[in-house]
Amino acid sequence: MEKFTTVTGIVAPLDRPNVDTDAIIPKQYLKSIKRSGFGPNAFDDWRYLDPGEPDMDNRSRRVNKDFVLNQQPYEQAVILLARENFGCGSSREHAVWALEDFGFRAVIAPSFADIFFNNSFKNGMLPIALDANVVEDLFNKVNGKKGYQLTIDLASQKIITEEGDEIEFDVDEFRKYCLLNGLDDIGLTLNHADDIRAYEEQRKQSAPWLF
Repeated sequence: MEKFTTVTGIVAPLDRPNVDTDAIIPKQYLKSIKRSGFGPNAFDDWRYLDPGEPDMDNRSRRVNKDFVLNQQPYEQAVILLARENFGCGSSREHAVWALEDFGFRAVIAPSFADIFFNNSFKNGMLPIALDANVVEDLFNKVNGKKGYQLTIDLASQKIITEEGDEIEFDVDEFRKYCLLNGLDDIGLTLNHADDIRAYEEQRKQSAPWLF
C-alpha cells in the first residue's frame, strides 16, 4: 500500500455526525472486491439525485450541486473533516476503499467507529481523532476560506494549519510504523519471507511425510 509520510492538501468539510458506511458506499456497490473504482460512488446517495448501480456511467446522472464534494475546489480534497462517530454502521472495508479512490488520505473527526478506524490503517488511510473543540475550530477555518489546506506530518504527529499553528495528535506506534513504511498485513508477512522459507525447508527435513 502507499506510504503515508506527509500530506498537504485541500480539506473538505463534511458537517454531519454519525456518517455510516452505507452512506459512504451504498450496499449495491459491495459486489466488487477489486479495491479500486469506488471513488465515483463515494457518498453516492448524497452526490447524485437519482439512484446508482454498479457499472453505471455516472456522467449521465444528475448531480446534487448542494453536496460539498460536488463543489469546487473540494473535488480535489485529500483530507476529509467530519463530525463525531464517523464510519459507524455495518463493517465494510469498501468504505475506506471508496474514500481512498476519491482521493482522501486522511479523515479528521472527534471520534470514529472502531471497525472503520481499524480498516483505515490497514488500507493506508490515516484517521485522526481530535477534541471536538479543535475540530470545531478547524470547521470554522475551512468554512471561512474555500480551498483551505492543512499539512499532516505523521512522523512528528502534527497537523500544521495555514496560519502556522501546530495540532498534535495521537497514533499507535505500530500503526504509525506500518503507515510510514506502506505495510499492510500482507506486506508485514512478506517482511519475514526469508524466515518463512527457512522454516519450510527445515520442516521438509524434519517431517518429509508432510510434503
